[in-house]
Parts: sequence; structure tokens; C-alpha cells
Amino acid sequence: MNAILIKLFATALTLSQVTTRPDAIRTQFDPDRDGPAVVQLLRDGCAHMRKAFDIEDINLDDLISTAMEDPKAVAGESKLLHGLDIGELNTSYKQFCKGENPANSPFEARAVIEFYNKAVTDLPDANALKTLRLPGATTILDGRGGRFSETFEPNGRRVAVPIGEIPPLVQKAFIAAEDKRFLAHHGIDERGVIRAFIGNLASPGRPQGGSTITQQVVKNLSVGDDVTYERKIREMIVAARAERVMTKPEILGLYLNGIYLGRGAYGVEMAARSYFGKSVRDLTVAEAALLGGMPKGPNFYNPDRYPDRARERRAYVLTRMKEEGTITEAEMNAALAAPLGLAPLERLRQDAGFHFVDHLTREARTLAGLESLTAGAYTVRSTLNAGLQAATEGILQESLSRYEASTGRARFEGPEANLADAVRRIEAAAPAPEPVPAPSPEPAPRGKKGQKPPKAAKPAGPKPAWQRALETARLPLYDVHWPAAVVLSTGGQGGARVGLADGRVASLNPGSARGRLAPFDVVRVKLWEGKGAPRADLRIRPQVQGAVLVMENRTGRILAMTGGFSYPLSQLNRVTQSVRQPGSTLKPLTYLAALNAGLQPNTLVMDARVTLPPIGGVGDSWSPKNYEGGGSGPTTLRRGLEHSKNLVTAQLLRGGIAEKAPASLQKVCDIALEAQLYAECERYYPFVLGAQPVRMIDLATFYAAVANEGERPSPYGLESVVQGDKVLYQHADRPMTRIGSADRVAFYQLKSLLQGVTQRGTAAALARFSPYVAGKTGTSEDENDAWFAGFTNEITIVAWVGYDNADGKRRTLGRGQTGGHLSVPIFSQVLQAAWANGVAKSPLAGPSPEAKRLIADEPIDLRSGSRVAGGGFMEHFRLSVDGRLAETRFRLVPQEQIYAMRPDSEQDGDALEGGLPGENPGRMPDEAPDSDRYDPFGSLFGRPEPRPYARRAQPVPPPEPYWPGARSRSPFGDDDEGIRRPRRRDPDYPFGDDPTY
Repeated sequence: MNAILIKLFATALTLSQVTTRPDAIRTQFDPDRDGPAVVQLLRDGCAHMRKAFDIEDINLDDLISTAMEDPKAVAGESKLLHGLDIGELNTSYKQFCKGENPANSPFEARAVIEFYNKAVTDLPDANALKTLRLPGATTILDGRGGRFSETFEPNGRRVAVPIGEIPPLVQKAFIAAEDKRFLAHHGIDERGVIRAFIGNLASPGRPQGGSTITQQVVKNLSVGDDVTYERKIREMIVAARAERVMTKPEILGLYLNGIYLGRGAYGVEMAARSYFGKSVRDLTVAEAALLGGMPKGPNFYNPDRYPDRARERRAYVLTRMKEEGTITEAEMNAALAAPLGLAPLERLRQDAGFHFVDHLTREARTLAGLESLTAGAYTVRSTLNAGLQAATEGILQESLSRYEASTGRARFEGPEANLADAVRRIEAAAPAPEPVPAPSPEPAPRGKKGQKPPKAAKPAGPKPAWQRALETARLPLYDVHWPAAVVLSTGGQGGARVGLADGRVASLNPGSARGRLAPFDVVRVKLWEGKGAPRADLRIRPQVQGAVLVMENRTGRILAMTGGFSYPLSQLNRVTQSVRQPGSTLKPLTYLAALNAGLQPNTLVMDARVTLPPIGGVGDSWSPKNYEGGGSGPTTLRRGLEHSKNLVTAQLLRGGIAEKAPASLQKVCDIALEAQLYAECERYYPFVLGAQPVRMIDLATFYAAVANEGERPSPYGLESVVQGDKVLYQHADRPMTRIGSADRVAFYQLKSLLQGVTQRGTAAALARFSPYVAGKTGTSEDENDAWFAGFTNEITIVAWVGYDNADGKRRTLGRGQTGGHLSVPIFSQVLQAAWANGVAKSPLAGPSPEAKRLIADEPIDLRSGSRVAGGGFMEHFRLSVDGRLAETRFRLVPQEQIYAMRPDSEQDGDALEGGLPGENPGRMPDEAPDSDRYDPFGSLFGRPEPRPYARRAQPVPPPEPYWPGARSRSPFGDDDEGIRRPRRRDPDYPFGDDPTY
């Protein structure tokens, strides 16, 4: 039996059932026993269809006779009957519609039944349509209420509205255009099927559809839209069943909310907003008719591209509406004369904040109880500062790229795309009247010697093909903030040149991609103004990763969140979904515990070798080292934190916090747990040097608590969720949580110490911002992680740089690539971007009234910590309960011991560990000179200052400011911000050259 005939008979069997016995549709037949039943069903269906033919005034017998004599007279060049024997079709017609029993019948019941049974296997449940909730497009607003982005599922950019809120005028426009018998039929309109079938045979070309609105709902939302007989069979059965479990308004509501209408809009409400900038409730007759005509072919009748087609289709719908009595002739004529009245085509393109939007989705699920942000059409208000978010992403991307370029780790792995084929197609379709310079390795024409080359200008005529190709290119990294450029020439005397999206042409520095670029390659570039023409430096996707978080101290509102280099490359949010060793950014915990235990910032601590016995006698003893190897002798608590001395931090566990080291460690852990830095604290000594991994968002919250004198905010990004007029979620302002393990005095003293880090310590590159900023650098073992966590009065910013280690391998950033070198420049740029985007800039606040009553300010000598009569550094001392200044300078290092350890005593103790200046194997070449390694007691006894130190590694140049008004300059030119001057190394490598933990 002919394969096409089998499919036609199976389809006819389905149509016979849904039209003659919709209450008892069979979905399985026995091939051996049910042949006669199938024949009877086909005969009943044919009888029913003949009546429908009679209604439509079609003589089926004449049609069949004509097809037998001359198939082309009916079918023309149509492919509908391609491969089908018209004689077999005629014989089958006589068998089932004329009651004859021809001997040469091609019909085989078994083949038809087997095809039918297979087609209807696992039919969708029509009842699911009754409770179906269509996904919607959620609009996300930034912190100021501006539209930031939309989020929706594929085929889900819609705003669903109840059928009762869709005006009858709009409903009738769609019914008139798509299914005039919608209110009368039972899911399948056999008359419509006949009209479409005969029309397609007689008029080959754009096919007519015979599907009802119910069938379209089933096709779009249930069985799928495969162009197969199997899908049509399933569609008819489910449509017939849907009509029995759903009301007509319910079906029409699903249709009007689910249908695609062009401009990326699904459903009439989103279409009304997209085409006319208004709600469906406010559409005019002409506007309703235009939308009503779109389902037949949203692209074919696209009013933006084909306005004449759209007008013709609108006229057809208006005519049908008038025939059905929906509108008067006067209303029809007025609508026919009306302009299309389209609103400008606007797409809300999101090019930043993808990690943040993901975070909002998780908050909506946990806080607002929403299944997802695309489960319905919501309006979500966030805390985001949109300008700061874009700036932060650009700063991080540029910083990571420069790091790898400066360390020789950048690897060019190919262009983002190549537009050669697209350019050829454009040139072939519509060649430009003016010749466009073809990419060539030959040099571009040059002016005479000494003359400036002519400035590139946008062409006055049609855009060149490469520019048009670039405009329509879909690049994989859609959130990278470097502009895309097309390679126009790859070298030669004139050098490489690229074309920009605005039509300008720039000279290109290809960097490590030299010799590897081809014409019409698309690359990412960093632009800067050259002499008379723009210049571009190639930017390469880095392998290194990074993350930045900006959060308000008092509220916990997240202003910016960048979870990685690029969201398309990695959806992992390294702010909230990963943990990394914080290194020395965790040291403030230990200092906070020491200050809370009564030590003062000028308390002397031995920066010398220390060994702590195993906790509980289990395991090995712990003997940490400074980053530079040796110790510097007695140093103040302040200087120990400012210069990130590992040995000083370890010494504080031995009597500085509690009498015994395990008890001291427990107090540090208590603060960490109460601050919610960790759910559990690993009780081993390297914890105090940042060995236990932490989430960035939790680290930021702790630093915000330091800025708030111990009041910890709860970070959040979701302000509210609204659906229509109903508020589904509203963030409740909650008081901050007090970290009771330390008092306000200790927190304020710690804040002052952290401000010293930016004035004189490992983050001295921020010295010009130090009146406004406090913070701490951090570097984990083997320079795997580089951190800086800092705060102003208003915000906390944390920046991290490192390689992902999901494959189980840890990759170092390289010797000397510390938090001070990599993360401090990022912090500096983000800080300035925050100020440029509305964050207040104010000097760090003094102590709160509660803390001020227990603090006395006294001048001290910054190096020795001794109090002086006048001048000096103003230190903040804790007062004892009786109002006196508690003197603790010699509590840990007795004064007698210090005098006994003077160099002229010829003692060879820990203070001289590592040898003299010329014989110091443990010292890094660029160790901070203020460590007093050349004369460890110079600061205490008036010795001369140490000689300047040699730089070992240059810091990565910071990116240029990323906000409006920033001046353009060469990315590797001089920096007027002073960031490129020699900086102190961040000495927070915990365990020397051979880590053993």
C-alpha cells in the first residue's frame, strides 16, 4: 500500500472519529480484528464530509472525475499529491464514499491501523491545558526604577492577561481572521478543512490553513508543531478532547495569550505594548485588526518590513469583522484609512548583570516563594546600580586581560567570528555604489612624509558591507564590554586595520595574534585616541577569573555583582556560589579578638619565629612563616596588621587573646561563626591566616560590619515582586545583627588599623584615597588567590582574582602577583566608578557616641608605639572601666626583654632570623622597607631608616576609568593616578616556600 495513502487513510480515520463520535475516540485498534470497524468508521466519516461538501456547494464527484482525467487541472504544480496514484485515490473514494466494493482496492486495514496506533502513542492529556500556566516575561528594574532587563524562557516573552480583560473587539478580530466558526464547532471544523484542502489543490503557493483556534492552541502548547501526519492526527484528537473539558473562553484565552505575533512578542498584551506602546485594553479597531491578521504569518505580514502586506491583511480582517457584524461600515472605512501607527521598534538589550539576574532568580525562589521569574509576567525591583554594574564588569574584564598580557599568559585562540561569507552575500545582494576597500595584507595608502593621515570619517553613502555584516553578527560573548571590530587588513607596511561598528577605521595592535588574523575576522578591541585617528589594541579572552561585589554597609543592598569574566563562558557566580581561601583578608578576625581582649593598637608583638603545639596533642606543631621569610622583631599591633605579618598574627594566639593558643583560636572562631563567615570553623591554627575557604559575599558582609562598628547587614538584591496590581513580595527592612563577640571599641580600633593598611601598608597604592577607605589585602598559598576587601562609610567592595580549580588542579597567579598587585587596582577603579555613579564620598567616620565614651586619642610614635608629648600619630586607645587609658604596650613583650635584645648585646635570636642585609636568603627582593629587617630595633631605638628596596615585580596597570567623562588614553600609557609607582608587596603567604598543611 502506498505510504502516502496509508497516512491519508490514518488521518481520515482520525477525522472520521472526531467529527462523528467525539465522545468515544479510540486510540488503539487491533490489526487482526478491527479491520471492519475501521472500514465502517471511514465510511461514516465520508458520509459526514459529503454533507459538509454539500453545505459548501462543492461537487465532490466532479472534482474526483476532473482529477482522474487531468490531475494538474486540480493540483497544478502542487506537491501535495506527489507520489500518490490518483487512480488509487479514486478507487478508495468509491469504496468508502460510494459504498462500492472494488476488487482492486488498494486499502490495507492492517497498515493503516499500525500507522495510526503508533501515531497516537502517549497522547498528551487535554486536561493539562485547562490548568496550564503560560510562562511570561519579567521586567527587572534597577534600584532607581529604570528598566534594566527582561528575562523569559524561549518562546515566552509574554504578559498573560485574563480573557475577561481582553476587549470583545480584539477577541472578535482574531476569530474573524482565524476561525469564524470557533463558537460553533467542537474543535475541528470540517468545512474549514475542506476549503483549505481544495484551495491548496487549486492554488499552489502559500498554503491555506484549515486548523481551528483550538487546534492551534493544541499545536502551540501541547503536541508541538512538526509538519507531519502524525502530529496532525494527535492534534485533532487532543483538540476534540480539549473542547470537552474546557470552555470556549478558556480556549480563546490560551490562544490569545500564547500566539506569536512578531516583534518577539507572544500574546496580545505583549504585542500591543510592542507594536503600539499601549495595553490591549486600549487598542483601536485598526490596531486590533492589524494584530488579528498577524497569526497567519508574523514574518510575512511584518509591518516593519512589509507595510503594504500588513495593510492588505488588516483590510481583510476589517472586512471579515464587518461581515460578522462586529463593526459598522463607517468604522471599517475609518480603520482602513488609518495609518499603521507603529511605535518605534525597541528591544531592551541586556549587556550586563547576567550573574546578578541569576542571583535575583534564586532570591525570588527562596524569599518570595516563586517557582521562577519566568513562571509569570512579573515586575521585579532590584537594588542594582546599573551604571556601576556596567562599569564594574568593564573594569574586571580589562584588569584580567591586562594581567595575562603583562605576565605573558595571554593566548589567542581564534577570532570571535568571521564575516567573510556574510560580506559576500551582502555585496552580491546589493552591491554598494561606491567601492569598499577589500581586506588585503597590502599597506593602505599613506600621505607624504610628515603629513598626518586623513582622519577616518563615516561614509556619507550606503554603509559598507563589512559594517552591515557586523551590525547583524551574533557574537558569543554578549556581555563583554570591549567593542567588536572587523579586520580589514592584516599587516603590511600600513599595519593591521579594523572597522568599527560606527563606520570608523582604526589601526590595530594585534599583540599575540600577530600573523594569525584573517580578513573579516571579528575581534574585541580596546580603543584609545591616537593622533588624528582611533587606535585599537586587541583584547583576548583570559583564562584567569575574577569577581567583584559592591554592597551598601547599612542596608546590605547589592549595588553591583560580577561573578566572573563573562557569563556566557561560565555561569558560576564566584560571589555567591564558590569558596576560595581568603588569605590575609581574614587576619582582621584575629586582631579584632585581640583588641576585644584589651590589647591596644600600640601593643608590641614579637615578629619572630613561633611554634604552636598541636591542639589536644593530636597532629603536628605549627610553625608559620612571614611572606618574606624572617621576622622583624618587636612591632606594634598596628604595624603587624598594616604590613600583614603572619608571625605577628600567630603570636597573638599565644597570650594575646587568651592564655593558651587553643583558647585564643576558639575566640577567633566564635567571632567568625557569629559574623556568619562560616557555618563551621575548622579548628586548626592556619585558620587565622585564611586557610579555610570562604564565600566572597560572606567576607564582604564581615567588612561591612567592621565599617558599622559590629552591626552586620544581610545582603540582598531583591526589593519587590509585583504581578499586575498585586504585590507578591516586598523586602522588609530589618535591623542589622550585632556581632556580640566584640564590642564597638574593638571594631572601631580595627577600622582604624585597616585604614592604616591603605595609608602605609600593603595597600599603600590607595594612599590618596585613605581618608575615605579602609581595607585589607589577601593572598592565599602559592599566590592562587589575590584579594582586596575594603570599605568606605557607605559601601564595601571586595575584589578577587584567581584561576578556577574545578578540575582539581590549583594554578598559581605567579610569584609576586598578590592582592596588592592585582586586586587593589581593581578596587581603586570600582571605588571611583561608585563615586561617579551616585555613591556618596565622605571621610571615614569617627567612633560612634557609644564607642567614643570609651576611647581616648593620644599621639604616639608610629614605629615604636610609644606615646609622645606632641605631634606624632593620633592613636585610638581603649579606656578601662575606671576611665583610665589602659597601658598594654609591653604586655606581650616585656620592656626588659626588648632592651636585652638590642643588637649590641650580640644576641642571635629570632629577631635576627634570616641574617643581615647582604645575607638574607629568606627576604623577597621587594619586601616592604618598613619591616625594619636591616635593623629590627631601629624603630625602637632611633636607628636610621632602611635603604630603599628594589622592585621585583611590577603591578598590573589598572584599567582606565570606566564611566562618562573619563579621559581616553593609551591603555599602557602613563597613569596620572599614581598607581604605577613602586608598591609594597602583600606579605600574606602563610607557610613559606614549602607549605605542608
